[in-house]
Amino acid sequence: MGIRDIIEGKKQWRAHVARVKALPPDYQIVYKEMQKYFFKVGPVELTEGNLLSGIVDFFEQGVASGKGVLELIGNDVAAFCDDLIKDSRTYADLYQESISRECGAVEK
Repeated sequence: MGIRDIIEGKKQWRAHVARVKALPPDYQIVYKEMQKYFFKVGPVELTEGNLLSGIVDFFEQGVASGKGVLELIGNDVAAFCDDLIKDSRTYADLYQESISRECGAVEK
């Protein structure tokens, strides 16, 4: 990864943050809670994919249609997040697999 890639990545992140800040306050609060949740759970695709920007797209559509954020996602933010990443591998999964391999190697 070169310096240009780093600069471009920072520009993209700043643009993403600006989109989040343009959302109504209730959407911003829920987005930030979702972001914290994803950073804790650690879906592998979080840094490689478009999960967060897809959420902002979804929220922008909700705002445009005049819906409240909880109308879109329901009252259980964690359940909504879990549903989004249900088929994704997480860093917790990778860690568990490495422990299982190590324990299996020790038992042999």
